[in-house]
Amino acid sequence: MPQKAESKIVPANSIGILPLQEAVLFPHTVIPLAVVKKPGIQLVEEALREGKPIGLTVLKDREVDNPGPDDVSRIGTIGVIQKMLKVPDGTLRCIVAGQQVFKIEQFTQVAPYMVAAYAELPDVTVENEQLVAMQRNLAGLFQKLLSYLPQAPREMEMEVQNITDPSVLTYFVASTMRLDTADRQALLEERDTAKRMRKLTLLLTKELEVVELGHKIQSDIQREMEKNQREFYLRQQLRAIQEELGEVDPQQAETNELREKIEAAKMPEDVKKSADRELDRLSKVPQASPEYSVIRTYLDWLVTLPWNSETADHIDIAQARKILDEDHYDLEKIKDRIIEYLAVGKLKKKLTGPILCFVGPPGVGKTSLGQSIARAMGRKFVRLSVGGVRDEAEIRGHRRTYIGAMPGTIVRAIRDAGTRNPVMMIDEIDKVGADFRGDPQSALLEVLDPEQNVNFRDHYLDLPFDLSSVLFICTANNLDTISPPLRDRMEIIQLSGYTELEKMQIAKRYLIKKQRKANGLKETQAQIADPALRAIVTDYTREAGVRNLEREIGTVFRKIARKIAESPRYKARVKPENLVDYLSRPRFYNEVRKRTASVGVSTGMFWTPVGGDILFIETQAMPGTGKLVLTGQLGDVMKESAQAAVSFLRSRSSELELPEDYFAKHDVHVHVPAGATPKDGPSAGIALATAIASTLTGLKVDPNLAMTGEITLTGQVLPIGGLKEKVLGAKRAGIAKILLPKRNEPDLEDIPKEVRDSMTFVTVEELSEVLHHALGKRLITPVPLGAADGKASNVVPMRRNGVLKRVRPGERKRRSLARKR
Repeated sequence: MPQKAESKIVPANSIGILPLQEAVLFPHTVIPLAVVKKPGIQLVEEALREGKPIGLTVLKDREVDNPGPDDVSRIGTIGVIQKMLKVPDGTLRCIVAGQQVFKIEQFTQVAPYMVAAYAELPDVTVENEQLVAMQRNLAGLFQKLLSYLPQAPREMEMEVQNITDPSVLTYFVASTMRLDTADRQALLEERDTAKRMRKLTLLLTKELEVVELGHKIQSDIQREMEKNQREFYLRQQLRAIQEELGEVDPQQAETNELREKIEAAKMPEDVKKSADRELDRLSKVPQASPEYSVIRTYLDWLVTLPWNSETADHIDIAQARKILDEDHYDLEKIKDRIIEYLAVGKLKKKLTGPILCFVGPPGVGKTSLGQSIARAMGRKFVRLSVGGVRDEAEIRGHRRTYIGAMPGTIVRAIRDAGTRNPVMMIDEIDKVGADFRGDPQSALLEVLDPEQNVNFRDHYLDLPFDLSSVLFICTANNLDTISPPLRDRMEIIQLSGYTELEKMQIAKRYLIKKQRKANGLKETQAQIADPALRAIVTDYTREAGVRNLEREIGTVFRKIARKIAESPRYKARVKPENLVDYLSRPRFYNEVRKRTASVGVSTGMFWTPVGGDILFIETQAMPGTGKLVLTGQLGDVMKESAQAAVSFLRSRSSELELPEDYFAKHDVHVHVPAGATPKDGPSAGIALATAIASTLTGLKVDPNLAMTGEITLTGQVLPIGGLKEKVLGAKRAGIAKILLPKRNEPDLEDIPKEVRDSMTFVTVEELSEVLHHALGKRLITPVPLGAADGKASNVVPMRRNGVLKRVRPGERKRRSLARKR
């Protein structure tokens, strides 16, 4: 017989070796590769740069991390890199074409990549009738296999028909079949074409038997499904015929349908017993009876609740952090607490623990944080707004004895979520009221207690429902209105207002993109410059959150959208110079200097559930009978602070160089604008005392200064709350310097660094220090005269010729009478 190619050894050459984990490259075929390790990346890049081939051999053990000469097979395929792509993570994707089988003779290099001397191993093909018959049989079997694989491209069948070389045919079929790595390597190492074709035919026959068996099983299943569909269709026809003949009892059909739903709902045993009992009652009650609709509605609720359906948690800490960063700017402490909460749940395989309650001003992202948590966990998200709820039945539901009764909001939310473990946000929990219909906050005690909500019993269902898998998150603006027992069941996480820098970043990262998309604009059509955005933040909004800021940005983009609709080529870039064209005149001004330009005016600080701000305290003294007049809708606590301030200053009137009868012949009027807004609290104490002292001395208060702190009758400055919100409000109003109690100094750590660096903070312990910093002159001595060893003295300080002296009360009176004479 003629011999097509003789087996000969090509003189050894050197070639770089690229180990493969599972893939085997055959000659005359192409294979995609992902090169991820550094030695392989360096080898591929050098080979492509120098135009050299590489040797590809399969690993003996795919689990080896750093393969050496003993870990690779000695026979492989010489490959030429046709195309290479470098991906962002530094790895390579390349297409390699197989050329010739080779054998490693000796390794000449191990690092940075393996290099070996090799010899080519050509195919041994003996052409005869038997080989032709085997080739035709192999091609026929492969074409038959392709007929069972609808996803295989038809071009493969044409390619097999066009291959005339038996060796090339074996390589093509072996490269397209699903074979083990060991079988592939055995085929590659077999150099005799006839023997390789015989092995491949055996493997192909086995694969064809498996595919034919799978096809038979699929056909049987398909016939069974068609039979079931046919039976269903015939039953529907039979039902229609029976209804046409009037032979069907609608009530019985409805009962059968409910029974099927009860079986499919997978209820707990006690719930199923109750449902079956109610279903038996339903079958005995006439449809015209009012009780029939009550029972039917009740059963509908039972079969629609997700008694055992829940969403699988996918807690990926890195992904959760990424989602929180995508949805919210800054809020690092809050994000860390949420990540800790999820990490504990991941380790315990179940999220349990205290209920989270986000407390902060409106518009700071409380609700969206809950949505981000649900997205990070892969759970459903439902939101309940309980603001203004005063009826306990809204939480627990109404009993079925009432007409139109239904379950409470908790059960309804579970039904809407379709799963028993959603993330449920209870919004505005601080605005829940109470009246003669009950206390909804007391009803929430059971819902938000992990020890009790395992068997939560809604009044309408009157059956236990497990709420322990629900992740409850609450939001509030103010903690004062939440009852102590309910507050004790929640972990409070405070969210403060945003600084100007934070609002700028939030606007640039989120709000501008959102509003631009909402108004149908492209980035090239509408842009807002940073100075204009800063002007919107400072001159058109004054809030703790960013809701009004988003509205103002939306207003700008709506006006731009109108102009583009009228002139499609119009493009806008909003700058401070043309901002007034979109938002008219500014709404807020820095009026601190103007308001404090007069004597008797000081700047105080306050905070409410919607954020912090400043207030102006105005005082006037006028001839009168010694009355203290307080206006501006001041609360009792604030009135007492004003009286304490007057009493302290009156006791130090001599140090203020006031006549002895000054307070007996003058009235002091204290007014706190705006008059229509109620005000209360002790933190305005030092501001009240400073304003009154300014009026008495004629000295103006530093216009760049704001202050907060409670005072006592002895002039001590006591700590206050809400310092962070107050400071942020003062910063928005343009204040540069703040007086605060010494005992509030640790609270400065909670204030953002950029705010601390841009303002001056002075801590004080006594009112004498406050007046010194506010009025620029030390008017009162820090330690009262006449006090020693903690005992009070009847010695009264008196100023004469600019010098403080101690005098007895009787002597002071005699001296005063002598001056009058």
